[in-house]
Amino acid sequence: MRRQPSRLWRRLTNWRHTLLLTEAVIALTIASLAIRLLPFRRVLSLADLRPGRAAAPPSARLAFRTSVSLAVTVCARRLPWHPMCFPQGLAAHWMLHRRGVATTLIYGARPDGSRGIEAHVWVCDGAEPVIGAEAAVGMAELVHVPARFAPPVP
Repeated sequence: MRRQPSRLWRRLTNWRHTLLLTEAVIALTIASLAIRLLPFRRVLSLADLRPGRAAAPPSARLAFRTSVSLAVTVCARRLPWHPMCFPQGLAAHWMLHRRGVATTLIYGARPDGSRGIEAHVWVCDGAEPVIGAEAAVGMAELVHVPARFAPPVP
């Protein structure tokens, strides 16, 4: 009896999914290296994006947010160094900017009794969370890095 291909394999054979996953791996790798090798201010300047494309239409924004968030999350789980919130946030921020979605990268912190301070990075498109927002509950927002173009007016 012939074995059915897995759902992941069927998804990967779709060239658009493959390109998106490849882009996510590259963005996560660059973000991880930048965070490891560069001063914090320089990393934030890499996130301070200039307009690269016209703003995405409202109808496409949700699809872009969902697909990029999923690609970054799936790839981060499977990479050998398991990138945490900061590289994931940078990668999603960069990838959505390429698609014309103006997101804000937010760096926050809160006191943690056992470790002192807990820091976290998340990305939002206006009020809509993109990646990492579920773990940001109770965080004080310390730094906002917006993309430099206005979202489209509905």
